[in-house]
Order: sequence, then structure tokens, then C-alpha cells
Amino acid sequence: MRTSIRLAVGASAVVAATAWVAPVAAGAEGVDGGQRRGGGAEQVVFVQTDNPAGNQIVAYDRADKGSLTLSATYDTGGLGGVLNGSVVDHLASQGALTYDPRHALLYAVNAGSDSLSVFSANENQLRLRQVLDSGGTFPVSVAVHDDLVYVLNAKDGGSVSGYRVADGRLHRIKRSTRSLGLAIPSDNTQFTHTPGQVAFSPDGSQLIVTTKANGNDISVFEVGPDGRLSDSPTVNPEPGTVPFAVTFDSADHLVVAEAGTNALATFTLNPNGSVTLIDEVGTAQAATCWVAPAGQFFYAGNAGSASVSGYKVADNGQLTLLGATSTHPGTVDASASADGRFLYVQTGNNGIVDEFQVNDNGSLTGLGSVTVAGAGGGEGIVAF
Repeated sequence: MRTSIRLAVGASAVVAATAWVAPVAAGAEGVDGGQRRGGGAEQVVFVQTDNPAGNQIVAYDRADKGSLTLSATYDTGGLGGVLNGSVVDHLASQGALTYDPRHALLYAVNAGSDSLSVFSANENQLRLRQVLDSGGTFPVSVAVHDDLVYVLNAKDGGSVSGYRVADGRLHRIKRSTRSLGLAIPSDNTQFTHTPGQVAFSPDGSQLIVTTKANGNDISVFEVGPDGRLSDSPTVNPEPGTVPFAVTFDSADHLVVAEAGTNALATFTLNPNGSVTLIDEVGTAQAATCWVAPAGQFFYAGNAGSASVSGYKVADNGQLTLLGATSTHPGTVDASASADGRFLYVQTGNNGIVDEFQVNDNGSLTGLGSVTVAGAGGGEGIVAF
């Protein structure tokens, strides 16, 4: 049985042309319509600024020992956005920057201009291929599986819209938009009452959306053979938990960061779209909103405590809390290198990314940090 715990949602509730795009300093801004795609990102960390004056992706080279060095900055061709009531987590979401390994593409939301940017990635370089309409208002999260991409739009009651990848570009799937039908929040609660993330199930047959405090639901759509979703989702109420960010473990259990209970929870995702709780273990921290896998471990971001909490998930989905590690103020999103050896944590208070080594026992060793220009309150990070 769940225990009701004081609501603490997001950091803001607690913290008062066929050529590679050159760096912004060289004036690269256009959309490239070429067909050749890159060979994939390698040993690099991409960070989204979400700056309302002009969204950018900042690339950092990753050294063998995990430290980051600024490589280049790329304009997305769109604007960042800020949800009312937010301070250090302007999008209040996870998955704002998403990598597509099958097509070597990077997807970035431009919440302030209701658009999605598509970059091809080759090692540490990006090339802007497309800027297209997100199919709704204020996009905050992107999910990809094989050739399907779905974007979550947070405002106007929330919606998801689908695209198919072909020739390194996104093509809108007709009649794919589905409204979430959420209540329109008052201005000062936008960041707590907009949806948090969209994610595919591991086999791509289901699409998951978290609603945060606007229903406290985990909603699951069925994905049809044509890429369109069921007309409506299976809605799984999780009262008081504020489901925010999701990922999956190696046994395909759904792993959810719960901001209302400040906990990490595991679920069985059933074929009919229902979810069954397996385990729930608190972080003993404040504003637990994000979760990132790193090898065999998972790390939950605690915006209100300026920390990340480590967990190990057993084969049966049972959770073991490993403890917390301090970060810079305003802990938000995180991403681990492909080998799971390093974890990079965004902290929105000052736009800093903290660098950590992941040790064999799941503990973290700090390696340093980098300050991302213009990224205060920004969310979206992908590491390789």
C-alpha cells in the first residue's frame, strides 16, 4: 500500500546544406535538406539550453576519463520555452533531447516556437536537417522506436503527435495526433500540471505518457501497425504519486520517478496497458523528478535537495536504495555514457553539468563540472 507524502513537484516547488554545421560563432543557422546521414555520435555529450532567446545544442567532447571539453554550439532554429511557475526546470519534463541510434539523428524540442529540430550526428558533430511543427503547443519530450517518433506537447490539455523517419527526415503521420484531455492549469501551476514524458515500451507496441499532478496517471496507448495510436489510452491512476519521468530496466519493468512521494517505483507493464506496482522505495530527498539508467544502476534526480539518488533493480523489479550524491543546485535531467561508466547531471539553477564516475558498487565519484552558456533552467541531455 502506498503512503501519502507531502507533494514536492519539480525543482521550482523547492528551489526559491549537406555540409556539417559549423559552431554558432561561424554563423551556422540554416536547415539542411540533404539525404546523407552521419555515422552516429561517439564519446560526446550534447546539452540543450532551452533558451527562450534562441534554443541551442552545446556539444562537449568526453575524455577517456570522463571529463568534458567544449566542442561546438549549434542553433536549433527554434526558441526555448518556460512553463509558468518553474524556476530551474523550465520544461518540467524528461526526454526533451532524444537520440535515435537507428538513424543517427538527434531530436530537440523548441517549446517556445512549437517545433521540433532534427539533427544528424556524426561523432561529436551535428548537422541541422529539419525544423518542423510539433503538432501541438509547447513540445517537451520525444520518444523513438525503430522508424516511429512521437512528440509530447504539454499545453492546451496535452497531446501526442506521430512521425515516421525516412531518408534521415521526419514525415508526419496523418491522423496520428491524440489529445490527452487534461485540465488546463492555472498560470502558476503549469510546471506541475503539464505532462512529464512520452516513452515507448521496449518492443514498441505501447506508448506511455505521464501526467504528473494533472491526474497522477500513467497513460498507455496501443501502437498500431500503421504507427497510429489507439483512440484513447488505458489510464492508470497513481493517486498522490505525481508520476514524472520513466525508463525501463533490463527485464522490461517500467521504472518511474515519482515527485509526489519522492520515490522510485517499478511496475509490470501489461499487454492491455495496465500497470502493476512491483516496488516503491523513497529517496529521502526532495522533488524526485528524473531517472536515468547507467549500466546496472539507476539514478533519480532530486531537484529540491541538489542530489542524485542511486538504485539497483533486481531481476524481479525489487529496488535497493544505494544513497545520495550531492550536485550543484537545481538537479534536473541526467544521462550516462553508453558504457555506463560516467554519469552527467544537468543542474538548472546555474546551467551547470556535473560529471561523475560510476563505481562498481553504484556510488558516484565527482570528476568536475562545466557551465553551459545560456542554459539556466534548461533541460535535455544525451551522453555517449
